[in-house]
Parts: sequence; C-alpha cells; structure tokens
Amino acid sequence: MIRLRIREVAEAKGVSRLRLSRIADINYKTIQGVWRDPYREISIKTLEKIGRALGVPSSELIEDVPDL
Repeated sequence: MIRLRIREVAEAKGVSRLRLSRIADINYKTIQGVWRDPYREISIKTLEKIGRALGVPSSELIEDVPDL
C-alpha cells in the first residue's frame, strides 16, 4: 500500500497547506485532502507538481507500507 508523505515533508520545510496549494498551482481542496488522508489516490502529475513546489523528488513524497 502506498502512503503519501506530503504533510510530513511540507511541515519539515515550514510550508502550510495554503502556501503549498498556491506554489504548486493545485486546488486547495486537493491539498487539504491529501494532508488529512495520506492514503488518498492522486495523479502522478499532481504528485510531481507538489514535489517541484517543495523542492524534492516526487519519490520522496511516497512510501510503501504493509497493508493494514
């Protein structure tokens, strides 16, 4: 199962949900959704935009975790 690490990476860099939404040019509701639910599905394109906005490779924003 894939888990998103967007919240952890953004918080470590001091980036809020609103700021991330603006710099990544992604709807705030999408950012809010992945912030609250790290198992939410998002497109590769969205993941890449978030990675660029945070200055990290998109691979750093995901982790493989065992199924619950």
